[in-house]
Amino acid sequence: MSFVFSSESVTKGHPDKVADFISDSLVDFCLSADPNSRCAIETSVANKSVFIYGEVTTKADLTKENIMKVAKEAIASIGYTQKRFIFNVDDLEFHIQLNKQSADIALGVDENENKEQGAGDQGIMFGFAKDDTPNLLPLPIFLAHELTKKLQEVRENRTVFGLGPDGKSQVSVLYDDNNQPVEVTAVVISTQHYEEKTLEEVKKDILEHVIKPVIPENLLTPNTKYYINPTGRFVIGGPVGDSGLTGRKIIVDTYGGFARHGGGAFSGKDASKVDRSAAYMARYIAKQVVASKVAKTCEIQLAYAIGVAEPVSIYVNTFGTGVVSDAKIQEVLERNFKLTPKGIIEKLQLKRPIFKQTVNNGHFGKTGDAFTWEKTDSIDIFKHLL
Repeated sequence: MSFVFSSESVTKGHPDKVADFISDSLVDFCLSADPNSRCAIETSVANKSVFIYGEVTTKADLTKENIMKVAKEAIASIGYTQKRFIFNVDDLEFHIQLNKQSADIALGVDENENKEQGAGDQGIMFGFAKDDTPNLLPLPIFLAHELTKKLQEVRENRTVFGLGPDGKSQVSVLYDDNNQPVEVTAVVISTQHYEEKTLEEVKKDILEHVIKPVIPENLLTPNTKYYINPTGRFVIGGPVGDSGLTGRKIIVDTYGGFARHGGGAFSGKDASKVDRSAAYMARYIAKQVVASKVAKTCEIQLAYAIGVAEPVSIYVNTFGTGVVSDAKIQEVLERNFKLTPKGIIEKLQLKRPIFKQTVNNGHFGKTGDAFTWEKTDSIDIFKHLL
């Protein structure tokens, strides 16, 4: 049967993303000095306050001054540099409480002569790929991310004047009886704007410079509905309009709700935390399956116990789209991929300071040397199944 599916994205000025970006900027700072850093950094932002707290074990010079410097650079790069936003880089109060990682956790996680590095926590992680788009993301989340990227672009290059850093998008896509996307039924964009910019100006600019350049013309119909700043006003935004917290946009960060989610957040964590590294690896494997044409859709689940290296379970689901059984795909997967934390970290090169690049517009579907989990360099492992 046909159905409509919706996904959302947020701009880098959204308060939750501000928090994510600060946390991952600090992770990168630690990894730059010490690739073996262990980080579990949380950030909260509210009005003119920034709270940074958590557990870190690192050789990096993590003084209060350095923490504030990294955080301020992150905030400035987002665009909170004007007093009109109230939350601006020059007028913030910082509250910092970072402690060392628990020795009890380190006991189970650290590698030694008797055991391999164990998982940094228990948990279930999902990876997903679908042949809707060239980067193998579901179309709704792909388009939602493209809209927020374009919204950020037109603000930063001043194609559209008078926009603030905070914003959100949402896209609804109609799928036909064959599970193929055929139409965009609704587009929602809310963007922060200057006091002097009228709603009519916002609607005209966003439709012309953001929506139409992004949404393929063949997916727009006379019935497509547009909701641009539907409240009528969005001047008060960012951490002044709503508090922000690390790890609160886990569906935006992944597959827009099209796939299941284990509940673990990514930002603020080094790769010893399987919440992050195993989710990246699961995406990598799912992408190899779909890119090899063995299935049109693939979901991978990996589950871990704290302190234990090997996953406690592996699950494959191709939703009836595979040319071979899911059991056969799982057999090939288990034979060819090392799924211990150490194996994942080495395969995906996750001790590099790359994580602040992942924060905005989703952790999946990007290109570049940082995003090793997006490569399709292992498709031959599955191609022999065809």
